[in-house]
Amino acid sequence: MAGVTAIADLAADLAAATFTVDALDELWGTDAAAALHRGQRVPALRALEGRASGAAATATLARTFILGLASTPEALAAALPTLGFEGAVGLGLVDEHGAPRLDLRPYSFVDASGVVSWWIASDLGELALGHAIPEHHVLGVGGASTTLSGLMIARPVDLALDLGTGCGIQALHAARHATRVIATDISQRALDLARFNAELNGVTNIEFRLGSLFGPVPERFGHVVSNPPFVITPRGADGVPAYEYRDGGMVGDSLVASVIKEVEAHLESGGVAQLLGNWEYGAQEGLARVEQWVRFTGLDAWVVERERQDVDQYAETWIRDGGTRPGAEFDRLYSAWLDDFASRGVTHVGFGYITLRRPVSGGPTLRRFEVLDGPVAGSPDAAALLDAHDWLRDRDLLAESLTVAADVTEQRYYWPGDEHPTVMDLRQGSGFARTVPLGTALAAVVGACDGTLPLGVICSAVAQLLEVDEAELTAEVLPQVGELVLVGMLVGETGVSGDRAR
Repeated sequence: MAGVTAIADLAADLAAATFTVDALDELWGTDAAAALHRGQRVPALRALEGRASGAAATATLARTFILGLASTPEALAAALPTLGFEGAVGLGLVDEHGAPRLDLRPYSFVDASGVVSWWIASDLGELALGHAIPEHHVLGVGGASTTLSGLMIARPVDLALDLGTGCGIQALHAARHATRVIATDISQRALDLARFNAELNGVTNIEFRLGSLFGPVPERFGHVVSNPPFVITPRGADGVPAYEYRDGGMVGDSLVASVIKEVEAHLESGGVAQLLGNWEYGAQEGLARVEQWVRFTGLDAWVVERERQDVDQYAETWIRDGGTRPGAEFDRLYSAWLDDFASRGVTHVGFGYITLRRPVSGGPTLRRFEVLDGPVAGSPDAAALLDAHDWLRDRDLLAESLTVAADVTEQRYYWPGDEHPTVMDLRQGSGFARTVPLGTALAAVVGACDGTLPLGVICSAVAQLLEVDEAELTAEVLPQVGELVLVGMLVGETGVSGDRAR
């Protein structure tokens, strides 16, 4: 990579060309963007051919760095007037003929501080290469990356760690709420690209270290984030690619287990770790395996399984991810993957999110393992669940006045002509969009939660209305109400961090 001045020139040219997510959407439209997501660039290329002359620079940059097609040196010089064509060659963006050597694309998101727009460089993908990606490939921003960044707890900390940084996207996100970030990777090329991305976007509070897992970091952290190389890949089979960005070099799901075990020693008091992972199903259920890994730590834990695939689907997904297409080589790799799973009696693989926290004092009080495989309505708020858990521990819930959260609605279903509903559900409009079935007592209690009366008074009134024993009704609904508070469907009048009410 070239110097800071050249990178600053590149940033100025990208900004001047309006090389943004919105500009690209306008340039080739939603249908072409969807085709690109499926690995098909013809619709986008056709849209570029009919572009308006005013968008020539944006179109050249899109053709070169997103579609992975060569542009003439003259066109690139016009699109990058400050950096120039020779400067682009010097930065390793293109070769001397104008063919791309890197993928470079805009990336935008919205957080508590507003709309943010960056540019992210990574290695060329299968579409641009025209063949399977090499084992040292540095991946750009993908679905897993955006999942983790969307889950990220963005509370201020002094020091954060991005474990296995890849192109640096999680470190960039963490740099928005951490005074300082350390980003590690086993790949020097990944660290070079991550450093390039930080400089390109003017982010100066990230330090990059070479090494495996926690090896390069003796420090303790207020926040650890990791999209680790968790993909379960056959070991010892000849000719099975081991991609640095996804394969941790361990048997089965051992890498995720190792991160869970080791992260405790690197979290400061109250520090939180958030990571993605895979876990195997076989003789032992996958979530039970994760629960066992967590059991021998002193950490609070919230683990969510979002997806479960049978081993056939899993193997197909990751063999295709490397760029191998159906044929003799695909079949050979497929057999190796299935042999590996069969050797351990594995039938399915789970994927999900792991949130861990080192308690400020005492032992762990939260151990929550759940399957939530339905659609989500925005990024789930891990911080809110941790806060709600802490709030519940410090309160006599019967003395609290609760309110139904603004995004929660009640749905009732009736048989035609019936006066009373046969089914009542409470539905959440954000996060995991949970649906909670309501019995008569719970429905009445929740319906009265408008922030004006303590829960104990409401339970007493509902018991009288239903002509049931108050103690029995309270014993029935209290844990159910606690669960609704925990998942954010009910909120306290005086709440978490002094401001839980909405």
